[in-house]
Amino acid sequence: MMTWKSVASATILASLAVGLTGCLGSTSAHLVSVNVFAATPTVAIGATDQLTVTGVKSDSSQVTETSTATYSSSATGVATVSAAGLVTGVAPGTALITATVPGLPSAAVTVTVLATAVQVLHASPDAPKVDVLVDGAKAISNLDFGQGSGIALLPPGAHTVAVQAQTPGTATTVIGPASLTLDATTQYIVIAEGAVAALGPVIFTRPVTAVASGQARVQVFHAAPNAPSVDVYVTAPGANLSSSTPLGTFAFKGSIGPASVPAGSYQIRVTVAGQPTQVVFDSGSVTLPAGADLLVAAEQNTGPGAAPITLAVTDPTGKNSQIRDVATPATVRVIHDVANAPAVSVYANNDFTTPVLASLAFPNFTSYLPIAPASSVTSAQVTLAGSPGTVLINAPLALSAGTQYSVYAVGTAATIAPLVTTDDRRRLATQAKLRIIHGSPSAGSVDVYLTAHGAGIATATPVLTSVAFKADTGFLSVAAGSYDVTVTAAGSKTAAIGPAAITLANRGIYTAVARDNAGGGAPLGLILLDDFFSVVSP
Repeated sequence: MMTWKSVASATILASLAVGLTGCLGSTSAHLVSVNVFAATPTVAIGATDQLTVTGVKSDSSQVTETSTATYSSSATGVATVSAAGLVTGVAPGTALITATVPGLPSAAVTVTVLATAVQVLHASPDAPKVDVLVDGAKAISNLDFGQGSGIALLPPGAHTVAVQAQTPGTATTVIGPASLTLDATTQYIVIAEGAVAALGPVIFTRPVTAVASGQARVQVFHAAPNAPSVDVYVTAPGANLSSSTPLGTFAFKGSIGPASVPAGSYQIRVTVAGQPTQVVFDSGSVTLPAGADLLVAAEQNTGPGAAPITLAVTDPTGKNSQIRDVATPATVRVIHDVANAPAVSVYANNDFTTPVLASLAFPNFTSYLPIAPASSVTSAQVTLAGSPGTVLINAPLALSAGTQYSVYAVGTAATIAPLVTTDDRRRLATQAKLRIIHGSPSAGSVDVYLTAHGAGIATATPVLTSVAFKADTGFLSVAAGSYDVTVTAAGSKTAAIGPAAITLANRGIYTAVARDNAGGGAPLGLILLDDFFSVVSP
């Protein structure tokens, strides 16, 4: 006879047996591996790609493990990956993206990042600085004549490109907007060539490949609209051109290369096409280092010297340099702005036997005097005219070929001193260039007004404030037109100079130098240089 205890025990045992039977007969599935997938095997620079991670169970079923996995990139400089598995292209190349689920072997996928390399050269001799816009956003800023940008990496595909000139007021679009389709693994070189009146882009392409070991690679562009068709020779220094073969022949908007040459010293000479004796440019000895990958633009020479071109050199990082003809001089002019000093003589290198300038009186000035080689003059001496023993100024000079200088004698007879400026005399088709030199020792700090002719300054804001004695404003970009220049003591509306009526034209270069009255003090005046008046020859 069964009791309630035996019934209960039997029930418990039966339940336990059923449970054990279920366990022994179970095939409970568990994770045995993971896989990771990219939506596409490639991603453009700056673009993203979401990874998917799946777990494979022991019964071959699959589950999503994207949110539980952790991620890493083998090359974060190429592609990064977020905690959620979102891959972002950073730079061209490949990266191994690894996904890990705890307790299981990791899985990885290779992602290739695609990009297009774009480099821009400013080669328009009369255009101002430019900005380059890609898809409406500024990609390159303040690119000046003779300069190239570094390589910009853009996603392959369709883009809109525009070039804006930095003109007074608002920027002016001078090229584009234009549609451009960019292919991966290709470098695009965009050159803004020609005078502003005929400005346009010239686009060259070349494969993106590494420079061979021990080599330098050079590509040369003819970007000088006024230069003829030429031959370009890259030879050992001093080689006879009659027995040399040119690297190539090209005309305006043409290209030579890219060509690889062993690293070393070379001489670059440019001749009239087919006439090796008609050398129009000679670099002298230059060094092409191993690994250099150079874009060289033969550009119009806008500075001193007889050579029609200079060579503007840009490397992939945007480092710019210039190679000038070996005969390029520096030029120097002298301005007498000491109101109570007599006429002066100018000598060089303490050689008082022959003056560079025999006599210059206030408020006169000279034309630009060529000095070649530039290093041949290391100092200048100013004496009383005809009295080399009375040295008023003894100034060291460090002159560079291709640079133009103005040397102002400023101050009073008792405090006479030199003020040396460098003068960028490249003319711009889109604007005038106006410069103010404060050479009046009695004026103190001043404000400078540039107003529409006849408008007055009562409600005007000065274009320059608190300009100190000996200050050089540099060239200001000004729209063509008729203006009044007024100079006041800083913070005052009372004119100390002017209003002086001036007319400025596009391409014009204008320099106004504040001066004392003859003998010193008021009334103050201006020495007007450059396109204001003709110069006084020495």
